[in-house]
Order: sequence, then structure tokens, then C-alpha cells
Amino acid sequence: MKLHPDASNAYSIQSYGAEGVVVNGKLQTGPIKLCAIQGPQTWSAASFADLTQDTFDELLAFRPELVIFGSGQRLRFPSPKLLQGLIRQGIGVETMDSGAACRTFNVLAGEGRHVVLAYLPLNEA
Repeated sequence: MKLHPDASNAYSIQSYGAEGVVVNGKLQTGPIKLCAIQGPQTWSAASFADLTQDTFDELLAFRPELVIFGSGQRLRFPSPKLLQGLIRQGIGVETMDSGAACRTFNVLAGEGRHVVLAYLPLNEA
């Protein structure tokens, strides 16, 4: 799906699909963590089954106000104990399927919010 964000200096997602996510014109494949200010990076969460508290704690370095977790093709919620590091720091976490997560990330980043996307690919089983 192609997305058309408003003009902004933040990183944004132009499209997403089974092949990956296009961020500021560059295709990103596999799991990524995307900060609106710092851009995309590889996320160590290889799949939903591999999620740990450490994979979510990686996001603390961005000091976000909100983490949007894209759980893949369908909506799946991580165990609350995996989110404890974020919760203890007062960081909000919203879970949605990865398509909805991409769209929500663009809206919030375009508003200037300090948001981080933790994205599992659409083809993640």
C-alpha cells in the first residue's frame, strides 16, 4: 500500500508490503525499529515468537513518548511482562497489525510526536 505523508522533516513510510517497508525512498526488509528523528535500524526481533524483554528494551535508547508495535500480518499482543522496561519508563505502547502501525506512525511522526515503530514484516508467520 502506498502512503502519502504530509510534508515534514521526520522519517516517513512511503509504502509497505510483503517485500518490506519503504522509508524515505529506501526499501527496508525484515524487522525494523524506526524513529521519526533517527531513521530505520534493524530490530533484533526476528519473529513474534522471538520477542523478549530485551528486544523491547532496545527501544529505550530512542527515549520515545510512544512505541507502536506492528505485530505482522495480523494483530497479536506480546506478553505484558515483555513490555515492563518500557512501562517502567512511562513509555506508552500500542499494538496493531503492521499495516496499521505504518499508517499510525506516519500520522504521529507528521505531528511532530516522538514516536518509535517496532515493526515485524507482513510475511512474518
